[in-house]
Amino acid sequence: MIRKKILLYLLGFITSAALFLQSSFVFASENNKFGIHLAVPATEQIEKAAQLVNSNGGDWGYITLVIQENDRNHDKWQEIFNKLRELHLIPIIRIATKPIGPIWKKPIKEDAEQWTEFLGSLNWVVKDRYIILFNEPNHGQEWGGSVDPVDYAKVAQEFATKLKSKDSNFFVMLSGFDASAPSGAPEYADEGQYLRTVIDTITPNTFNNLFSGLSSHSYPNPGFTGSPFGSGRGSVRTYEWELFYLQSLGVKDLPVFITETGWDGNVVPRGTVSSNYKSTFEQIWLQDNRVKAVTPFVLDYQGSPFLGFSWKKLGEDDYYSQFYNIQEMTKKKGGPEIIEKGGISFDLPKEFVVNSNYHFKVSLSNGGQAIWDDISGYKLVLKNFDSEYLISNINTLKPFQNIDLDIFFKSGNTPGKKESEVALYKDKKQILKSSVWSYEIVPLPKLDFRVSLYPKLKHLGTDFEVQIFDQREQLVYKKKGVEVEHAQGSVGEIRNIALGKKYRIVILKPYYLPRQTFKIFKRGKNSVVFDKMYPLDFNKDGKFDFGDIWALILQPSLISLLMP
Repeated sequence: MIRKKILLYLLGFITSAALFLQSSFVFASENNKFGIHLAVPATEQIEKAAQLVNSNGGDWGYITLVIQENDRNHDKWQEIFNKLRELHLIPIIRIATKPIGPIWKKPIKEDAEQWTEFLGSLNWVVKDRYIILFNEPNHGQEWGGSVDPVDYAKVAQEFATKLKSKDSNFFVMLSGFDASAPSGAPEYADEGQYLRTVIDTITPNTFNNLFSGLSSHSYPNPGFTGSPFGSGRGSVRTYEWELFYLQSLGVKDLPVFITETGWDGNVVPRGTVSSNYKSTFEQIWLQDNRVKAVTPFVLDYQGSPFLGFSWKKLGEDDYYSQFYNIQEMTKKKGGPEIIEKGGISFDLPKEFVVNSNYHFKVSLSNGGQAIWDDISGYKLVLKNFDSEYLISNINTLKPFQNIDLDIFFKSGNTPGKKESEVALYKDKKQILKSSVWSYEIVPLPKLDFRVSLYPKLKHLGTDFEVQIFDQREQLVYKKKGVEVEHAQGSVGEIRNIALGKKYRIVILKPYYLPRQTFKIFKRGKNSVVFDKMYPLDFNKDGKFDFGDIWALILQPSLISLLMP
């Protein structure tokens, strides 16, 4: 057994050396690898994490969080995810049972259904839903008190199957393991032996279909005090040994997520911890494009047993130097794939008239993961429209919110049938579009009207005014100095009218109370009849009240209006 273990360590060392030479020639990707592990998803810690991992040119860093089975509160975690969305933090979620004294309750296959329903009910931050199945099960206390790789394999397979069946975007990973654990059941199991049993139980083909990445606890051992340039198993490059070993078992190449790593600041001087992190990021993790994220353990832990790993000082608002050292490092602007869904709806007329201005509403609904706003480059565009238009800005539209936007446009001077679409763009990329809007631009219509004056016998004048209002009570047309003779009047070339829509038409004449009627305009000639107008608006405020009587007293000559 000892000889076998020595051979495994030797094989891991040789492989790590070869992989180091290979990875040193790989360019870093545009992914922002920087991340941090949180013990508690409090708002202030999330905000501090964003200041750390998205600093100095960075965007869309990572954050590892733990959800226990007694903390599956949809509203709580959706609010947390919404906060991560606002701050551009990608969550890596490790699911856990609950502690019973010093031992974590052992999960069972039947738990998978509830976990799947809960995790599937959340609107995730990005397309990939990163899930880690439990924690270091090669420690007996993490698995009900006794290591059991066969049982872990069966539970992990059931969870992965349920999750992938629920949504193919679940990015499932085995637990991170303690690569330095000895072989001593039931308390401990060697990671290599444990992984072999897990893969044999699941089978490589099934594993490759269900699991998408490697969650690695690449701690610098022994005693969390190892060199930042160490290699092989039990180092900051433990993941290299894990990758090679899994490949030898028939597992495909896996992207790496180092979800735990770090030095014990109770043993290693804090200044050394800081320089170790900087060296390892710069010379190892950032140079290896197999590594997708590194979330050191832990941002804030104010007590035993992990006080030595905390980046925040005990009882203070300040942080150790590694926080500021990593914060100052240049970072990449990450671009994770985000699910964009939503809808664009409108009730735009099918017929317009030439040389006219229009104002309507367009409804936009966000059913995806992104926050749509102007700063991020989101805007509505009226496609295939050959005249001027303007659509109001999308200030902020979060997932599952709706907004009505104003659209203003000119119809142009060329009659004819046309088709357009309203589309949502992010920068130059089209995100979604509306159904086709088919419409026709037609010549200007005419309005004939009839109106009589009381108690006049001759119904005439050149001081009439016609006003037209749309359904939102916007004044769309006004014509003064309209002539009426023998109770007949006419207004030609009415602009800004959408045919097939109802409008309110008002007729005015000085000293007479206004009259109104409603009309759905059609092509060509249109006609309306107004009720008789009465000369009772002596102060010309559009209504009859005591002010009109007072105006008549002050100007008695107005009485002539009442004469036939």
